[in-house]
Amino acid sequence: MDTIAQISTPLGSGGISVIRISGKKSLEIAKAIFSFKKTVEQVMPRYMYFGNINYKDFTEQCLMVYFKAPFSYTGEDVVEFQCHGGEYLTTQILNACLDNGARLAENGEFTKQAFVNGKISLDEAESVIDMINATSDAELKATSKVLKGELYKTIKNLQQNVKDAIVNLEVSIDYPEHDDEALGIDNLEKVLNQTKQELLKLEKSAQNGSMIKSGINVAIVGKPNVGKSSLLNALLGEERAIVTSIKGTTRDTLKETINYKGLKINFIDTAGIHESVDEVEKIGIDRAKESISQADIVLAVFDASEKLEQEDEQILELIKDCKNIIVLNKTDINNVCGLCGIEISAKNNTNVEEIKEQIINKTITEKIDFSGLIITNQRHLEAIKQALEKIDNILKECEFQTLDIIDMLTKDLWQTLGKITGETENEDIISGIFAKFCLGK
Repeated sequence: MDTIAQISTPLGSGGISVIRISGKKSLEIAKAIFSFKKTVEQVMPRYMYFGNINYKDFTEQCLMVYFKAPFSYTGEDVVEFQCHGGEYLTTQILNACLDNGARLAENGEFTKQAFVNGKISLDEAESVIDMINATSDAELKATSKVLKGELYKTIKNLQQNVKDAIVNLEVSIDYPEHDDEALGIDNLEKVLNQTKQELLKLEKSAQNGSMIKSGINVAIVGKPNVGKSSLLNALLGEERAIVTSIKGTTRDTLKETINYKGLKINFIDTAGIHESVDEVEKIGIDRAKESISQADIVLAVFDASEKLEQEDEQILELIKDCKNIIVLNKTDINNVCGLCGIEISAKNNTNVEEIKEQIINKTITEKIDFSGLIITNQRHLEAIKQALEKIDNILKECEFQTLDIIDMLTKDLWQTLGKITGETENEDIISGIFAKFCLGK
C-alpha cells in the first residue's frame, strides 16, 4: 500500500495547520524532514515532539506526533505535523512529504483506509462527513449515535439472527430425514417478523431524520403587499428581504435558514401570487407556486386589515391539500378578513415566535427521541426499504416455495442488510461515498 499525505485543516491563514501522513513509510518520511533530539527508534507513539522541518530554503518550528498501527485513525502508521497556519507554508511542508516518498491522498482516503482496515464501518464513515457538515444541534445528536456504532450494532444483530435462521434452513435441506421442514420455516418467519419490526422503527425515524438533516422547508406565500417579506425579516431577526409599499417588490424566491430549538428551518420568501402581464414577475409567481408543492409546510399570509379578495381565495385553493399555517398580518391595524389563524404584526414583531412553534408542531411527526437511533442518511434508508420489501416477499414465498428457494431469498436479505455497514456494498458505491469527503479526511 502507498504512503499517503494531505493537509487535514482548511487552507488559509490560521493559528495551526495539520499535515497527515499514513502508511508504512510515515516515520521514515518524518525522519527525512523533521529534526529533533530523539532518534526515530526512540520515538514513542502518542507523544508530541517539538522540532524543525527543514525543506529547501526554509525552516519551520512545529510539533510532530506518531500513531503506531493499528492504533491510529487509519489503522496504519500515522504521523501528523502541527505547524503554524498559512496556506503557502502548509503546502510547502506537504510538498516535503511528497518529495520524500508519500503520494497525495485523494478525497476521503484516510477515512477509506480506516474502513478498509476495519477501524470503522461504512455507516460510521458516512457519519464522519455528516458530523463535519452538521449545522444544527439535532443533526449533531443524530449523527453522533451512528458514529458511536449504534446503527452498526443494530444491523449486525439483525444479520446474525437472519444468519442463524439460514443455518436452520440449510440443516433441513441437507438432512431432511432428521429435521422437520415446518419448524425451519416457522423459525424463519418468526425471525423475519422480528427483523421487520426493528427495520420499521428505523424507517419511521427517517421521517424526522430527513428534516433534521435538510431542515424544515417553509414556503411563505400570499398576494402582493400582505407583508411576506416583513414576516421573513421578523422570523430571521434581521432585515434580509427588501420591504417597500410597492406591490411586487419580491420578484423571485429568497431562501434563509435559522436554527430554532436545535432544528433548522428554511424559509422561502416568494413573489406575491396574482395575475400579472410582466414576464419577470410571472416567472416569480410560477416559482412561488412550485415552492408550495415542494415545501414541508406553507405559511399563507393574509392582510387581516382588509376583506378577502379573489387573489386570497386563489391562495386558499392552492394550499388546501398541503400542511399550512394561516398567518393574519397587520392585526395591529384591524382584523376584518374573516379567517382563523395566527394573528401577528410583522411590523411590531407580535406573535412571531408562535409561528415557529407551530412549524415544529405541525411538521415533526412526534417528539424526537435522541436516545434512540435516527436515520438521516438516504443510502441507509434505501437499504432499509429494500430489506423490508425482501422480507415481505420471503414471507409470501414461504407458503409455497421449496426450502432451497427460500434459503436463497433469505441470503439475499442478509446481503441487503450488509449494504448499510458496507460489508456487502458495491465497490463503486463505496468509492463514490468517500469521494464526497473533503481532502485530508
